[in-house]
Amino acid sequence: MTVLVLGGINIDFIVEAPVIAGRGETREGTAFYTTPGGKGANQAVAAARILEGRVGVEMASMLGDDRYSEEMRGDLEAAGVGTRFVGTAVGEHCGVAVILIDGSGENSVNAVYGANTLVDEALGVSAATELLGAGSVLMVQQETPLEATAAAMRIARERGATSILDPAPTRAEAAHLLELADVVTPNEHEASELAGHPVTDAESAREAARALRERGVGAAIVTLAAQGAWVEAEGVSELVPAHEVDPVATVGAGDAFNGGLASGLALGLGLVESARIGVAAGALCVTRRGAQEAMASRSEVEALMAEGSSAPL
Repeated sequence: MTVLVLGGINIDFIVEAPVIAGRGETREGTAFYTTPGGKGANQAVAAARILEGRVGVEMASMLGDDRYSEEMRGDLEAAGVGTRFVGTAVGEHCGVAVILIDGSGENSVNAVYGANTLVDEALGVSAATELLGAGSVLMVQQETPLEATAAAMRIARERGATSILDPAPTRAEAAHLLELADVVTPNEHEASELAGHPVTDAESAREAARALRERGVGAAIVTLAAQGAWVEAEGVSELVPAHEVDPVATVGAGDAFNGGLASGLALGLGLVESARIGVAAGALCVTRRGAQEAMASRSEVEALMAEGSSAPL
């Protein structure tokens, strides 16, 4: 049994500023730092820290041969994530994301995906074929080519594994992935685009989640930041409430949620209890700077969940 993450690996360049400069403006920032990132890599690290080796976590992606690529591979391995399906593209740079964080902790991102664009169908098929089986979990996003993602999701379905699709960044041409997903996890912005109406609260999240299920998704979980996450599936329709925390940055919150959700499912827990793990992991993530280094450990997630009387992992 394995958690396989097929997705992007980036180096993040982060600037914090009270106010993000608009077009034609220059504003002074308050902090700059780099951090290992990429939605796929973030989710893999989040799952590995919660699972602590009870279930193996493997990454499938591409890196370049620049110094940042070497660092990104090392960071994944140090976190307990397997990298034997992470290839090297000679002459290419790893993915890069420039992230601006304002005084409220909200962020905006511009990315150049570099070697991530070379993730091909053969890689997705190879990793999924070797690693996935009944009880396994496949995590995918939309930072890498969709052909590879779809191929891995088809194999996951054939083998009885659970596919979790994080539909970010939103891409209109990725709509066909919905029918291959067992669980789809949009945030309120992505859910608004997918459902065609604004998602701002639990009621509108429920409507969006039901619309996604009508499009063939097995279960839909709409994350709502400080409001929690709406879970919609066969026989389930409820809000998993958020934890009260003081946010510092929201950079990896969605990835932390997905890593926590996948961890719960890989351990055989139900969808709602797995979503509770994801909500706790996301809450802890926003209290810290960075992306992968902001991902919480099992003990930290358990401690926060215990405050709400949730069972330990």
